[in-house]
Amino acid sequence: MESDIILSHADSKLSINRTNMDREEIKNRVKKVTAKVLEIDESEILDNSNFSFDLGASSMQSILLVSGYQEEFNIEMDEQKSLEIQTISEAADFISTYLI
Repeated sequence: MESDIILSHADSKLSINRTNMDREEIKNRVKKVTAKVLEIDESEILDNSNFSFDLGASSMQSILLVSGYQEEFNIEMDEQKSLEIQTISEAADFISTYLI
């Protein structure tokens, strides 16, 4: 069963059909949220970037990242499992399981 969601995105409305969001779009949105939370340039973030070692995320920022992803994708994630995620690619894969 398909599910349409309207998210407030900046000053516009974005309609997302959960079954049509591809992995690349998810990854790009993960990078966008990560850049905003960590206050770094999005161009510094690679698919295999480790949140702590490569991007310098602290424990508190990791919690903020989870919150940011939940808001961006309008999902409720298992916070304990989400804090075990190490890289951008892993985050995109994990988030995609909530969008099916």
